[in-house]
Amino acid sequence: MSSSTTRVSLQILFSLTFIVFTVSGVKKLTVTPDRGTTLSISSSQVKGCKVCTVAVRTRQCSTSVLLKDNAPVSLEFECSRPQDVFSVEIVRIIECNTKSCNGHIIQADSNSLPLLEYKRKFTWNLKAFGPKAIQIDFTKTGLTQVNLSVTCPDRHTYTLQAFEHTGNVTVGKYCRTGTITSAQILDQGSFSVEVPAGQKLQNVQFDVSVGEEIKSLAKIKLTLPQGTSSSELFSPNYPDSFPDDDVMEWYFQVPAKQTAFVQFLNLTQPHCLKKRTAVEYHGKGRVALVRSLTDTQPTQNQGDFSLMLRNCEMDRRRASSPGLSLSIKVSASRTNSPVSCSVDLRAQRGLSLHIEKLRPASDCEMKMNSVVKERITVPSDSVTQLSFQDCFSEDLHITTMRVIECSQLKDCPKSPVYLSVPSLPSCLPANLSSVTWDLRPPEHGTVELASPKVALKQSLPGQPCNESIIKLAEDDGTTIGQFCPQGAIQKVQIHTNVSVTVFRAGGKALTPSYKPVLTASLKKEITERYIFTVSPMKDTPVLLATPGWPIGMKPYSTVSWIVNVPSKMEANLMFANLSQPKCSNRHTNIRVQRVGSVEEDYSRREDEEAEGEISVSESFYLNMSNCMPERGDFSVITKITLQKSQNLLMTIILCVVAALLVIFIIVLVVVLVVVRKKKKKLNQQVSIYNPNGTSFLPGQNGFPKSREDNESHVYADIEDTLVYTHLLRKGAEMGVYGEFDTYRPFTGQTDSQKPLFSKDSEVDNADVGVYRSFRLSAQQGPPLPNRPPSHTQTVVDNEIYQTEDPSQEELPLKLGLRLDPEGGN
Repeated sequence: MSSSTTRVSLQILFSLTFIVFTVSGVKKLTVTPDRGTTLSISSSQVKGCKVCTVAVRTRQCSTSVLLKDNAPVSLEFECSRPQDVFSVEIVRIIECNTKSCNGHIIQADSNSLPLLEYKRKFTWNLKAFGPKAIQIDFTKTGLTQVNLSVTCPDRHTYTLQAFEHTGNVTVGKYCRTGTITSAQILDQGSFSVEVPAGQKLQNVQFDVSVGEEIKSLAKIKLTLPQGTSSSELFSPNYPDSFPDDDVMEWYFQVPAKQTAFVQFLNLTQPHCLKKRTAVEYHGKGRVALVRSLTDTQPTQNQGDFSLMLRNCEMDRRRASSPGLSLSIKVSASRTNSPVSCSVDLRAQRGLSLHIEKLRPASDCEMKMNSVVKERITVPSDSVTQLSFQDCFSEDLHITTMRVIECSQLKDCPKSPVYLSVPSLPSCLPANLSSVTWDLRPPEHGTVELASPKVALKQSLPGQPCNESIIKLAEDDGTTIGQFCPQGAIQKVQIHTNVSVTVFRAGGKALTPSYKPVLTASLKKEITERYIFTVSPMKDTPVLLATPGWPIGMKPYSTVSWIVNVPSKMEANLMFANLSQPKCSNRHTNIRVQRVGSVEEDYSRREDEEAEGEISVSESFYLNMSNCMPERGDFSVITKITLQKSQNLLMTIILCVVAALLVIFIIVLVVVLVVVRKKKKKLNQQVSIYNPNGTSFLPGQNGFPKSREDNESHVYADIEDTLVYTHLLRKGAEMGVYGEFDTYRPFTGQTDSQKPLFSKDSEVDNADVGVYRSFRLSAQQGPPLPNRPPSHTQTVVDNEIYQTEDPSQEELPLKLGLRLDPEGGN
């Protein structure tokens, strides 16, 4: 019990104020209950005497009355001897949290004469808030469980109940004095004592405190006395059935050098739908034993033990199903005669048994074939008679060893050998503490160890082993390391003789199992002294220590780890607890090399500064080798953590960027094609001036003819001087008409046409047919070529300009076309 746990005293006292008087056969009294106390006065008779509560002007009568407040209440009984009809129950509630219980105390004045006349029952309703139970301590008096039909010698009957969702369960009925020292109730329950009318209540005090985390309906603790004794217990609700699929526990404290015997009497078993009825035996440092209720129960000669009764899910459809009920007889006596034990190891090839006394001064006496021994070794493939007298589990240390060897590789077992915890005779006074397998490969051989189901982890700070521990050591006793399940090491290869020892943390006993701890194979030699195959998992760091850690590696020894890195992942290595020696010969070395690569990713000697962390994106070898140290040791703990590959992330980013770039190029090409098509369409639509006043576009309706066969509008040659190209030159701020060609006459047939004049011409009576130079825009450009004097006009894009020669009646029509900058027509 922790020091923070508070205890509450349940004192069998009660304080009520009574004023009693009798008038004309009606008994009257005034009662004042304590604060927090519930007082119930009830009668089992339907007719007859009644109890009445009397207020100022009201009077209510019934066969029962319940008082909760601490105010005075006047009661009247409609008969002269109500004590023969009514009984009184006083109830208080005690609640416990995970650390303490409240301070409610029930007090009753056993010297109150009016109270002595009634049958009384004092009840404490108990409530625990899980996961811990509520405990009642009976060490000052002790209790003895009795059958429900039995009357206690002092007529004080104690009852313990547990409240479950299926109903109330009577854990037991008890009398004062006995071997029961405490009781624990899970969740809710009650403890009560009944006192007959006219008898004083014994002034007894019980302590209530926070109990353990129990997994059963209730737990009863008993202390067996020295010498020969016997105790009888009953299943809950006896002689009725124990509840469905429930558990009841009894814990027995057995004195030293005594043996306990368990018997089941008056057993009735139910018809089970699921599971089965059973009894389990648990002891400190011992393997749990499960027995059927009809089996002969084992002798308990190894100190304190627990007995747990389990019920099945019963078949309630059968009316004849009796349910589960039994009585348990526990006897204890001093061990005077030796216990014989026959050990047969012929069925387990190569297995030997070793028994050693831990305390030479103890009374334990061991004999092997009738010869007293301090140490016993039962050889393999033999049958040996042993005897033990006054020997207990704390006196002995039991181990086994099995040798697996072969002189030549061809003679070694072809299939892996399963290393399993063997089963030993139950007559041994103690359980198995450890199992050792001695593996001896040929001269040029290797021991390969693998975990058949779950990978191993090394027992190191930050990842300790809490249950089974596997110790690997060389034949000279040098420890390679300690390992346990739930890790990343899949295989271990050792180029020497090795011993594998399995034991449990905290000195607990091993449990026999057919499931192998490891599988062992004897194979061809390897180049390094040790090779570990490791498969880390994402987000689970793996710690790998050099062999012998925290002691350094052997001189000139080597070790390799083959680390499997999944695709799209990379391993981050951090060298922690690095200890480098001063070498007298050669150097220490730490190397990292990817599988299949001839180049090393990392290499450091003891005289070089090591990097704190490195990353490897593929499966790799981690190799370490030691020198001949002059001073100091070589030891390292490597922490490996998997994470998503940075190269993969960069590849993803580049792919996304490339995809976006391709999409952008495609969109840009489409836009340029559309723009070019529109541009060509606009460049081909050149407007033409028609002297008749009609403008038209070529390619639509053709050129209109003035006469049916007249083609004077067709030009076989167009003077270059009337063609203007590249009007916008590089370097020009606004663009200027640059190059002009000369006028060439057209000798073909022509029609007379009207000359073209600018609307802005300053001369109204200009000569017809006189060619005049054109005035450029405000922007200054290159000089125009020499032209005949004519009207000065503003150059307009895509318009037709005409001139007439005075010597000719008609001059040909001259077209001045503006081409696109690329020179298209």
